[in-house]
Amino acid sequence: MATVALFIPCFVDTIYPRVGVATLKILQKLGYEVIYPKNQTCCGQPLYNSGFVNEAKELANKFYNDFVEYDYIVAPSASCISMVKVHYKDLLDKNKFREISSKSFEICEFLHDIAKPKSLNVSFNHTIALHQSCHGLRELELATPCELNLPYQNKIENLLRLVDDLEILPLSNAQECCGFGGTFSINESEVSKKMGYDKLANFRESEAEYLVGYDNSCLMHLASLEPELKSLHVVEILAGVTNETF
Repeated sequence: MATVALFIPCFVDTIYPRVGVATLKILQKLGYEVIYPKNQTCCGQPLYNSGFVNEAKELANKFYNDFVEYDYIVAPSASCISMVKVHYKDLLDKNKFREISSKSFEICEFLHDIAKPKSLNVSFNHTIALHQSCHGLRELELATPCELNLPYQNKIENLLRLVDDLEILPLSNAQECCGFGGTFSINESEVSKKMGYDKLANFRESEAEYLVGYDNSCLMHLASLEPELKSLHVVEILAGVTNETF
């Protein structure tokens, strides 16, 4: 069985460690040997987005050195993986970029495209609305953007259909940004909050119990606007650990 290196982004490590544990559990459940490279650090996205390209290059090369020896690199973050798969082309030489980007996957992308489980033997007897984060939707193409006239497909929904007793309710304007956008939420805080409130209004309209996403940064932003929001990362449901305390 292939070896998977677990990449845990900064905000998952510090704020949502249970999401990292859920990622580990489902990979092990599916039979993968999972390694956590202990020297790993930030992928460099905040620096890159802020214009500190030289500093981001240092982190990109460190990421390459920390992870290149493994068969796959998997993380519970579409934004961080899209940094590696899309934007590292500006930070690494061509051969390094091709090598590291080809083996890097967001956890749901990995499950859907590589592991391809036929069943998960988990249940979640609740209604959810699924938030499509920008990086996953537009850069990793985890779903066909709703505004495009293409046959619709959604890798996340395909995985969630393996969960017993779960009902997915439609979320209006699911393809629209929640307003977080990393440094955007700081530099354009009022616009960011308004976008977040629009997303929350759509969630309430759906009448779902939980807002579910695959980027904790989006969920963190929305929870800051509505602290009583019930939200989960997709992998917590897929791993069947929504009620566990770590």
